[in-house]
Amino acid sequence: FYTDHQIFERYHRFFLREGFKKNKEALTLKELQNLEPGDFVTHIDHGVGRFSGLEKINVNGKEQEAVRLVYRDNDILYVSIHSLHRISKYSGKEGTPPSINKLGSQAWSNLKAKTKKRVKEIAYDLIKLYAKRKALDGFRFSPDNYMQTELESSFMYEDTPDQLKATVAVKKDMENDSPMDRLICGDVGFGKTEIAIRAAFKAVCDSKQVAVLVPTTILSTQHFKNFKERLKDFPCTVDYINRFKPAAKQKETIRKLASGEVDIIIGTHKLVNSAIKFKNLGLMIIDEEQKFGVGVKDKLKTLRENIDTLTLTATPIPRTLQFSMMGARDLSIINTAPPNRYPVQTELRTFNEETIRDAVMYEISRGGQVFFVHNKVQNITEVSGMIQRLCPSVKIAIGHGQMDGEKLEQVMTDFIDGFYDVLVATTIIESGIDISNANTIIINEAQNFGLSDLHQLRGRVGRSNKKAFCILLAPPFEFLTAEARRRLTALEQFSDLGSGMNIAMRDLDIRGAGNLLGAEQSGFISEIGFDMYHKILDEAVQELKETEFKDVYDTDGNNYKKDFVKDCQIETDLEILIPDHYISNISERLNVYRDLDNIETEFDLEVFKNNLIDRFGPMPLQTIQLIDTIKLRWLAKEIGFEKLILKGEKLIAYFVSDNQSLYYQSEKFTGVLNFIKSNPLGYKMYEKKNMLALSCMGVKSIKQAIQKLSPILESNLVLNK
Repeated sequence: FYTDHQIFERYHRFFLREGFKKNKEALTLKELQNLEPGDFVTHIDHGVGRFSGLEKINVNGKEQEAVRLVYRDNDILYVSIHSLHRISKYSGKEGTPPSINKLGSQAWSNLKAKTKKRVKEIAYDLIKLYAKRKALDGFRFSPDNYMQTELESSFMYEDTPDQLKATVAVKKDMENDSPMDRLICGDVGFGKTEIAIRAAFKAVCDSKQVAVLVPTTILSTQHFKNFKERLKDFPCTVDYINRFKPAAKQKETIRKLASGEVDIIIGTHKLVNSAIKFKNLGLMIIDEEQKFGVGVKDKLKTLRENIDTLTLTATPIPRTLQFSMMGARDLSIINTAPPNRYPVQTELRTFNEETIRDAVMYEISRGGQVFFVHNKVQNITEVSGMIQRLCPSVKIAIGHGQMDGEKLEQVMTDFIDGFYDVLVATTIIESGIDISNANTIIINEAQNFGLSDLHQLRGRVGRSNKKAFCILLAPPFEFLTAEARRRLTALEQFSDLGSGMNIAMRDLDIRGAGNLLGAEQSGFISEIGFDMYHKILDEAVQELKETEFKDVYDTDGNNYKKDFVKDCQIETDLEILIPDHYISNISERLNVYRDLDNIETEFDLEVFKNNLIDRFGPMPLQTIQLIDTIKLRWLAKEIGFEKLILKGEKLIAYFVSDNQSLYYQSEKFTGVLNFIKSNPLGYKMYEKKNMLALSCMGVKSIKQAIQKLSPILESNLVLNK
């Protein structure tokens, strides 16, 4: 008996244990968020201060826990653990500390208002672009046919769960009326190309042409081979354009493209040349968008206004990441590594001939090949000679962008076929070269490379089930600039599989996020911090969705729901905390508080409770009350309360503070009034300091508060039905 894996030479199926799955939807940036005492934090209402740890405080004889923040002149602010979502770690440009705000002054609210106004202008243009795309009629691709199914089942590896999810999302987008604009962010070697091949073939099945835009000539050749190999059994013509191809053959390809004889064209930025005409372009795939210049991107904009676009990247540039995080582009993240993959062991060394010799000889002794990256063409031959002197028995090849096209292609092919042991090359190998037998990369003068470049280069190795090594050669630390030092340590630090996202965020930290949406607002982020900028941006986008672009988001298929209350603050004298004896480690306790504070659905809350019991044992009463507080907050927001005070067995709930708010004309508010009319004994409504409030007596616990407020919401739902 043979299994299907043996017959078709496939890898074994693998299962991910649930416990090790990361949060599938969200970007898991938790490791970048851990707060240490002394860190700068930004509070959305009070501005930048210093984090000073967790502290137990006494409220009417009951113990509670709060976050202690220190502001200018040593003013202290205690932030309740129910308001952790209002503070975030400050991350601006590294090395330049922010100025700490003064509590009670107008400076912060003025800065926030100014920022919001400017951000709104920028977000307006962005959403306008998104709205325009949504309003355009794209091509609606038909559902999968038998050939599509056959192509997908011929993939020799098992899809990882994230890969499967991204494939489904791409197909769904293609089958929609409006043009797709999706970014797939997955680490090097995590299977983004396979998703692109499937999408391309889906387009070809509907007689549409596909353009695949790649940053380097070598990558276009490699992609051409990959696409050709995967689609060889299907009625589909794949061709390429790059400088390796003779002019006569290029002309022939351009002619075939215009007449529709070529289905999939792969090429460098030559593809956006005005000389190239498509008969029926339906899908544009852009690999490593950050490598293209502004000029190419502007041409792309005009090209892709109403055609489907798929962008693939390992380390998104801050701007791309930003657009996706705020919903102006759809985003799929591939976090799961393929089975049998190991992280690349990254070491930072000073230049030393023995280190080079040992690394090369070790790799060759286990039957592998080595990349040696030296980014200066003028003395690349001398470097090759040095390696030959150190390892006389080794076969060495040289590759760089100034070589003749055919010669370079031959060198690469020979290296892939194993004729050479070491390839001394410039950064032309950076994107997408997939050679599973090359498992050591040595990068000379690593301090001169950008963070995402180094990450991409490191991704050239470790693409099989062998342990791989990346050696960064740089001068001693004391001779490096502070920025180079931080780049190299960041790369050493984030060597886990799937750390491209962290590297992109770290890149943002080191370079500063000044020109995120263009040069207009470079000062904002260093003053308010990146996370706070995000919150203000989200608020601005939300407001625009509710006002100017209401019609776009109403027809978005989401039945856009109006939220009158963005946040509800809770003040109480009940003992609501995680006791020391339950979780003794302070930073762990802070993380648990933060995770709890950011939960948004009943299901996630249930999962959180089960995980907590699983890790720390049965929950004490104070912690059970803490979890109920989250439910109370959701309930209060849903009814229309901005603030709840539960003290001395009395519950006071304050309605929306803005008297001009549409809430007071809404069915929600009418429902609340009707409920109080029919239940005058248990509830009292009154106005105090120009604010409308509701009070209930005899409320001794969070559970009782929920029982008091739930009927209001239930009667509201019945009324609306």
